[in-house]
Amino acid sequence: MRRSDREITDMEEIIEIIEKCDICRLALFDSEYPYIVPLNFGYSVKEDKIELFFHGAGVGKKINLIKQNNHVFFEMDCSHKLIIDEKACKYTMEYESVMGKGIIEIVSNEEKRDALIKIMKHYSQANEFDFDEEAIDFVTVFKLSVNQITGKRLKRSK
Repeated sequence: MRRSDREITDMEEIIEIIEKCDICRLALFDSEYPYIVPLNFGYSVKEDKIELFFHGAGVGKKINLIKQNNHVFFEMDCSHKLIIDEKACKYTMEYESVMGKGIIEIVSNEEKRDALIKIMKHYSQANEFDFDEEAIDFVTVFKLSVNQITGKRLKRSK
């Protein structure tokens, strides 16, 4: 990372940023250009290993690209604040971000409910969720096993 003064390597800080983010952008390999899709997500951490969970349709471009190549890159960001200055070139943006890469796979039917609960818990304070069984059968759930991750932060205001 060029700006090592902004780099975050502490896993607890990285998890705190993930917790604040609402959307994860998933970059997939396409033939000529990368394909990026913003997704709702959930996550789990086991012994400093992060897994991200997503859901979507079982058909379409995203799933086709994942089936062709399951090596993906992801990015999420939050805590945005515009910093204004007298000079235009001194404007900047405060932010926190996390990015990394890993292997994505389709979750088995047995693991779907647990993964969907992780997604729901990311957006809700509830501990229990009532799922429509038909919807669970219909939805496709993905697990991204993260094998490289880094965080970055710019904070100027007090």
